[in-house]
Amino acid sequence: MDWDRLRVFHVVAEAGSITHAGEVLHLSQSAVSRQIQSLERAMGATLFHRHPRGLLLTSEGEIIYEATQEITAQLNASTVRLRDNREGVHGPLRVTTTLGFGIRWLTPRLPKLLALHPGLSIELMLTEEILDLPMREADVAIRMRAPRQADVIGRKLWTMRIGLFASSAYLEKRGVPASLDDLGDHDLIIYSDKAPQPTYEIDWLNRDGAGGPVLRPRVTVSTQYAVLEAVRQGVGIGIMPDYLADGSESLIRLLPEHEGPEIEPHLVYARELKSSKRVSVFKAFVLDELAQQ
Repeated sequence: MDWDRLRVFHVVAEAGSITHAGEVLHLSQSAVSRQIQSLERAMGATLFHRHPRGLLLTSEGEIIYEATQEITAQLNASTVRLRDNREGVHGPLRVTTTLGFGIRWLTPRLPKLLALHPGLSIELMLTEEILDLPMREADVAIRMRAPRQADVIGRKLWTMRIGLFASSAYLEKRGVPASLDDLGDHDLIIYSDKAPQPTYEIDWLNRDGAGGPVLRPRVTVSTQYAVLEAVRQGVGIGIMPDYLADGSESLIRLLPEHEGPEIEPHLVYARELKSSKRVSVFKAFVLDELAQQ
């Protein structure tokens, strides 16, 4: 099969139009159209539905697109491995993680990592979305749960707990809860169950007995970092991972005898990158920093 035609098909499928694909490939519309028509003749099938708003894949086109996705991912991974073998620990490493972990834990440690490896550069992609590592949306991820994607390697980093935290300023105004019963008189802040990262409701606070207060959040936010900021600003009592409060003297842990669910962050990367030197040095650095901590 002619890879040039498959490459053109893949770009057209991604772009959804002949015009946009031509711009990406630096080809004329007629050249792109000829390649698609030639591929359709070779396959004996129509690969796109054509309508005024663009192109949609047919069922046969979907089959070919799945194959070109896999080929493209493998070629990208091979390119990375070749560059690593040639250059050593040089070039960019695209790291994705949550806003909270990226700002509170990883970013303060980047100067040390970059000093250890002067040829390395980091593209930090902070998002709550789960990026597709096999499709090279990022090279390595630090996620708040074990990976569920296929064709990835995951390494558990450590175990952290969910707890209750409040600012000293909030507690001075509203008082310090001495028991779960007291929480009914306070404003609670929780991480939204609509977010793609792990979510933890307040149900665990009532697990030790029935008939307690009905605990409802006053504020629900989409990132764990937003919980932290709301707590810092005195909005209420936040339910969040304990690492977010590390090093902050103004944040107070409340009712420590009531431990919330565990979170097990994992370092994750595509299986094709297991021999990447940049991934290896990043993984070693993170594990060493955690060991020291």
